[in-house]
Amino acid sequence: MSEPVSERQLVPTVNDTFGRPLRSLRLSVTDRCNLRCKYCMPEEDYAWLPRETVLSFEEMALLTQAFTGLGVDKVRITGGEPLLRRNLPLLIRMLRQNHQIKDLALTTNGILMAEQAELLYEAGLDRVTVSLDTLRPERFRALTRRDLFHQVLEGIDAVNRTGFPNLKIDTVAMKGFNDDEIVSLIEYGKAVKGEVRFIEYMDVGGATDWSMSKVLSQAEILQILTKHYGPITPIREDSSAPAQRFSLPDGTIFGIIASTTVPFCATCDRSRLTADGMWYLCLYAKQGFDLRVPLRRDGTLETIQALITSVWEARRDRGAEQRKALEEEGLRDLQLIDVSRLREDPHLEMHARGG
Repeated sequence: MSEPVSERQLVPTVNDTFGRPLRSLRLSVTDRCNLRCKYCMPEEDYAWLPRETVLSFEEMALLTQAFTGLGVDKVRITGGEPLLRRNLPLLIRMLRQNHQIKDLALTTNGILMAEQAELLYEAGLDRVTVSLDTLRPERFRALTRRDLFHQVLEGIDAVNRTGFPNLKIDTVAMKGFNDDEIVSLIEYGKAVKGEVRFIEYMDVGGATDWSMSKVLSQAEILQILTKHYGPITPIREDSSAPAQRFSLPDGTIFGIIASTTVPFCATCDRSRLTADGMWYLCLYAKQGFDLRVPLRRDGTLETIQALITSVWEARRDRGAEQRKALEEEGLRDLQLIDVSRLREDPHLEMHARGG
């Protein structure tokens, strides 16, 4: 008797022009945020997405179904700050009914996590990543322009207390800001049983204060940690995940997302859907594809899937590599998007397309 065919085998594989499969979707549920981090949202006021254009949960679930029918099996809920979206556990329950989703995760700043962790866990959320760039309350206040540091720590405690596995802690590493906290953040990760992932400062969207001189590179992070802990071992994995993972001598695992200095475009299988249905094939992309209009026009999976397939098969995006190439000509800093243009098109903001 032949073995049953798995659901994974039945799902078609859609590849782009470089052979990269469509596998991972970052689903933004709101462009709003309760922080104003200088590397993401340096201004106090923004042009927000019109309320009437923001997708309902039913629309988000249907679009996600279109993607999973074409091979996506990893979905990450993002924002802005996703916990600002009212009744988010309802969307998690809806997505959990989609059995082609093998990994349903959420990235949050943690501020509202203490009050929502249990509801999200019960709804079926698999994993949580919390952003935390410093362990010093005064630095947190200076970076975010909000006095909410302790709420983040309470949110991380709630993630552990509720029972979520595989906690990740994302840290944007910046020279002159938190480069003296790299070891302390690793130790904090050990204490809360979380895997720290250092993210190189990226020149995307509202990062209008970015400069290469502020980027703490993967090589520099490894140098700091090697000096303190001793030899560090790279972990070899067959994975398209953005983080390169490493092991300390005591077995502690941490990761580095080095898209600024060591781009990983060649294996990128991620795309981003904004809260109002604009689909972006690359974090650096300046043009997206509107899925909301065809969805609301006839709402059939076949129509949406045909559009997704045709767009992905033509995908040539290698945004991080292209930015990296500009360094040789001294032009990288000149690619930052002016604030006036960001206000004209909020989709260009990193907080609108899910970071």
